[in-house]
Parts: sequence; C-alpha cells; structure tokens
Amino acid sequence: MKVIVAPDSFKGSLTAIEAAEAMAAGIHDVDPDIRTVLLPAADGGEGTMRSLVDATNGRYVSVIVEDPLGRPISATYGFLGDGETCAIEIAEASGLMRLKENEKNPLAASSYGTGELIKHALDSGFRKFIIGLGGSATNDGGAGILQALGMRLLNKEGIELPKGGGGLEHIRSIDRENWDARIAESEFLIASDVKNPFVGSDGASAVFGPQKGAAPADVDILDRNLRKFADAIEKETGIALHTKEGAGAAGGAGGAFQAFFDCEMRQGIDVVLEAIDFECQVKDADLIITGEGKTDVQTFSGKTPLGIAQAAHREGKPVILISGAVDAESRDALTPLFTEVHAIMDEDVSVEEAIADAFNLLRKKTKQVMEFITEKGV
Repeated sequence: MKVIVAPDSFKGSLTAIEAAEAMAAGIHDVDPDIRTVLLPAADGGEGTMRSLVDATNGRYVSVIVEDPLGRPISATYGFLGDGETCAIEIAEASGLMRLKENEKNPLAASSYGTGELIKHALDSGFRKFIIGLGGSATNDGGAGILQALGMRLLNKEGIELPKGGGGLEHIRSIDRENWDARIAESEFLIASDVKNPFVGSDGASAVFGPQKGAAPADVDILDRNLRKFADAIEKETGIALHTKEGAGAAGGAGGAFQAFFDCEMRQGIDVVLEAIDFECQVKDADLIITGEGKTDVQTFSGKTPLGIAQAAHREGKPVILISGAVDAESRDALTPLFTEVHAIMDEDVSVEEAIADAFNLLRKKTKQVMEFITEKGV
C-alpha cells in the first residue's frame, strides 16, 4: 500500500515537513510496511520554499542580507533536488515575520534583502527561479529588489532614492545601465494567488497596506507613490502596471517582476505541485492524506488541501483531510472534495493543547484514521 502524505504547515505549531513526519509516524504505528511518500506542500505563501526543498530533497543556503528595515540578518533560500531550480520567498528576507508589531512601517520597509538573495543565487550559477510572494512587510513596488540588482531609481536631480515605499514619492526616472544582465538569461516562475492591481482601491496599498502597519493617511501616500513609480516604469519600458492583474502582489513586487523579469505568474499551489511532481506520484498511490492548521472557507480560495484534493480527483484517488481544526460551517462544502474529514481539536482537545502537542496529537489522529481505513479497506 502506498500513501502520499502531503500536508501544508500547521501554522504556529508544525512546519509542513514536521506535519508530514507526524502523519507518516501515525501510519507506521498501524502498519510499518505501508509505503509512505512525504510531499510537504504549500500554496505560495510563507513556507513554500521549505516545502519545495524538503519535498525534492534539495538543500538550503544561508546568506547575510538586509531585513525590511535595512538591518543585517541571516536569510535562507533553497535549491530543489534537480540542482538547477532555486526557490526564494519574499517573506524570508522581507517578510512581516522579520518585524515586531511596533516596527511595521511600509513607508520605510524595503524588499532589498530579497533582491540580495536573488543576486547571491545568480552568483552561484542559478538561472531558473521559483519566487513565492506571500507574507511581505513591504509596499515599495519591488523597488528594493530592483535596486539590489543594479537598477537606479532617481529623483529630478538624478540622485538615488532612499529605500522603502515612502521614497518613491520623488521618483522621476529609472537608470538600467548597471542592471544585472544575468536576469535576461534567467526564467522566473512567480507563485502568487493575488490578483490585485498595482494601484487604486483594489491595489497593493489599499488592500494590503493596513496589515503591514499603514495608517489611513499612509495608504493614500503609498498608493500615490506607487502610481508615480508605475508612471516611471511605463515611461521606461512601455509596460503599464497601474491596473495589471497580479501587479499588486507583495506590496507591488509582482509588478516589478512583470515589468523587468522574464516571468510567469501562476497560482501558488499549482507551482508547488508541479515542482514536486505530484501528479506522477499520485498515479500509483492508494491513498492521499493532506491537512493544514485550520480548514475553513479560506481553503476554497486555492489553499493547499484544495489543490491536493483536485489533483487526487483527476486520478480517481481517495483523499483524506486531517487538520488541526475544521470550521463546522465548512464541513458540508468539504464533503465533495474529501473522502473523509478529520480534526485534531474536538471536545477532548483544546486549542492550547492542539498547539502545544501538535506532533503527537496529529500522529495519534492519523493512527486512528488509518486503523479504520485498513479495517474496511481503502
């Protein structure tokens, strides 16, 4: 019997690989001879890079780069098991996880550190990239990424702009003389589910700025600055980012990639499943198990379990969901997607207990599920 174990992370308690290991342990508690294939997954947000690397037996590289506020930090990128594909997520160097609550400031925050990671990977010989755009602390339109790779953003006096979304107020021109030529030799697959445009009421600043620390007045400033940046980009490249779908991802970094990189933007879970060769693994599987920290209405908007279930259905395979918690109002909608739906949390397990002892509880729940399955047959 072959079982594919493909959970997302259980945020706040388990990484995707830890969740997969807990599930596999529960399966082997029932029958050590069951073959388990661990394919930890993600949907393009935080954890995507680690899921890709872990699922393909790749490796990690740590580099000293700038955090969103310009402080030196150790950040990590990875390369997949093929030895050719580099995985970078913007959250690693430029994410909200790098800041304390009182440090959030999208007027000052820059994506420069993410650009430094790309540069280091280019220096290491990589020309094929997967970029995850979830979890950024920035609203600089990807300006920091561009600056780290040699682009100069200039004011009317020809002086380089300061980093951060606030500095874009004075942009007048773009100088690409020192732009890293290796970008043109590379291909970029951008994992992002965000469809928002660069500017406007549905743009990066208005929709995502507040969660990054922008007050209402800041949102207006940031949107106005991104509009000026989009004007400068259009003048330089002929590409109008203002209303372009997906350009608002990661504080506008999606727009920077669309304007200056040879890139394709795709739904995060699709990028991950393709990279880990999920469809091929499913063909001879008897069962797929997936899960996440909490399953609710958000799951239907492209989260990992949905993508796993859809892939399993295409091959006619049963798929079981085991999550930390399952929203009661979503259970009926989950029924067509999953053969069975289970949650760690119940009347005997509290939220605090589920988080504190997540590994053992997930292992125990998986064991219970597998005992029932092996008794009745898949």
